[in-house]
Amino acid sequence: MSQPDTDTAAQSPSSQQEPQIQTDGRRSHSEQMNQPAQTSQSESSHDGKDKHALHTNLKRGMESRHLQMISLGGVIGTGLFLSSGYTIQQAGPIGTILAYSIGALIVYLVMLTLGELSVAMPVTGSFHVYAEKFIGPGTGFVIAIQYWLTWTVALGSEFTAAGLLMQRWFPDSPTWVWSAACIILIFTLNALSVRLFAEAEFWFASIKVFAICAFIVIGLLAIFGVIPIAGYQHAPMFGNLVKDGIFPNGFMPVFATILTVNFAFSGTELIGVTAGETRDPETTVPKAIHTTLWRLVLFFIGSITVMCALIPWRQAGVGESPFVLVFNSIGIPYAGDIMNFVVLTAVLSASNSGLYASTRMVWSMGNEGMIPRWFAKTNRRGVPMLALCAAMAGGLLALLSSVIAASTVYLVLVALSGLSAVVVWIAIAYCQIVFRRRWLESGHSTSELKYRTPGYPYVSWAAFILCTASFVLVIFDVEQRFALVAELVFIVACYGAYFLQQWVRKRKKATEADDLDTLWVARD
Repeated sequence: MSQPDTDTAAQSPSSQQEPQIQTDGRRSHSEQMNQPAQTSQSESSHDGKDKHALHTNLKRGMESRHLQMISLGGVIGTGLFLSSGYTIQQAGPIGTILAYSIGALIVYLVMLTLGELSVAMPVTGSFHVYAEKFIGPGTGFVIAIQYWLTWTVALGSEFTAAGLLMQRWFPDSPTWVWSAACIILIFTLNALSVRLFAEAEFWFASIKVFAICAFIVIGLLAIFGVIPIAGYQHAPMFGNLVKDGIFPNGFMPVFATILTVNFAFSGTELIGVTAGETRDPETTVPKAIHTTLWRLVLFFIGSITVMCALIPWRQAGVGESPFVLVFNSIGIPYAGDIMNFVVLTAVLSASNSGLYASTRMVWSMGNEGMIPRWFAKTNRRGVPMLALCAAMAGGLLALLSSVIAASTVYLVLVALSGLSAVVVWIAIAYCQIVFRRRWLESGHSTSELKYRTPGYPYVSWAAFILCTASFVLVIFDVEQRFALVAELVFIVACYGAYFLQQWVRKRKKATEADDLDTLWVARD
C-alpha cells in the first residue's frame, strides 16, 4: 500500500533518521546536510501553510521484489545477449571469465559501501546528495550531471535498438514507428505511478532472467552430453576453455575486457536511486545488495562459461548472438525469434530503468536547488512530471544526435556515458569512507548504524582503489583512450558550470541587496 499524500519531510526516513554528525568544525550535520525534503519545504514555506508551496512528495511504492529486479534489469542488457561473443574473442574463454569475476567483485564492493549510505540516508537520487554532503557541493553537481548523462545517452540508444529489433518481424515498416511506440510505452509506464514502473520493470527483468536460466540449464545438459549438440559426437565438457591456452591473445586483452565489464555492470547502483521510494529500505536495500553478487556470478559468469564450453572461442561473436548459436546448435526451433524477443524485453527494461533513473536525478537536482525547484514538483500520484518530461527530452536529443551526428556529437556522448558510471562508483566509495569517519568522530558507534559495510575500512578502500584504477588505466587501452580524455574534459566543464552558476547567483543576490538599500535610502 502506498504512503498517503503527505509532505516528504513528514514521510521520508531521511528527514527523520538522518544521523546527526559533524561535517566540519563549525556547523552540525543537521545544518549542513539538509535533506531534499527540507530544502523543498523551505523554498515555498517555512510553516507549511503557504498555499503556493511546491508538492514534492515521492511515494514509497516499491517492494523488495521490485528493488531486486530493478537492480538486475539495470545490469542485464544487450551487452550480455549480443556483445558477449566479441568479448570472448578478445580475451579468450578463461580471460573473459576472469574479467567478469573481477568486475563482479568490484561492483559488489561498491554495493556494500552504497548499502550503508542508502540505509542511513534513503534519499532519491542519492549519489549526488552524498557527494554534496561528504565531498563538496561542486562534486555533488558533477556527479548528478554524470549520472543523468549516463542514462540519457542510454535512452537514445535503446530507442534506436527497439526499432531495429522489430525489423526482424516487420521488415517493411519504418524503424522510427517502432522507436516512437517504445517511447510512448516507456513514458506512460513512468508517468502513471512509481508502482506501475516497478511492476513493469519486474516483468521485463523476469523475462531476461528466465531466458538466462534456461540457457544455462540447457547448455549444461549439452555440455555433459544429456542432450545432443551439433558438431560433437560426445559430451563437449569444458575442453574448449583451455584448448588454445589460458590466455590465447595474451593478458592485456583481459585488462581491456575488465574495463568493458565494469561498464556492463553499471546499473546495479540503481538500488541507491530507488531507496527514497522503497518501502522499509532498512530491510529491502541490504537484501537486494547481498543478492547482487551471486546473481551476477550466476547470470554473467554462468552464461559466459556455457558459451565458451559449447562454442570454440574463435567462432564466438561473428555476426550472431552466442545465445542464438547455442540454441540453433542444440536444435531449439525459432531460436532467433526467441532471442529477438528476449533482447527486445531487455531493451524495454533498460529504457524503462533509464528513464526512471534520469527522471529521479533531475527531480533530485531540483529538490537540492541545483536547477529550478519546479523540477521537483510532483503530481497527486507522486510522479515528478516536469522532471520526467525533461528526462525524456534528453533521451530524444540523444536519439536525434545518433541519427544526425553519430560520428561526432553522439560518439562523444557515448564515450562520456561509458566512464561516467565508474566516476559515480568512485564517489560512492569515498563518500562512505568520509561518512563513517565523521560518524565515529561525532561520538556515535558503529552498532548504531542499521546497516554497516562489512570489513570497513578495507572493503571501502578496496572499492575506491579498484574503481579509480579502472578509470585511470583506461589510458592503456588505445580504443578507449578517447573516452578518458573526453570524460576528463567534461568533468572540468561541469565544475566550471557549477562555479559559474554560483558566481551568477552571488551577483544576483548582491544586486538585489543593493536595490533594497537604494529603496530604503530613497524612503528615508
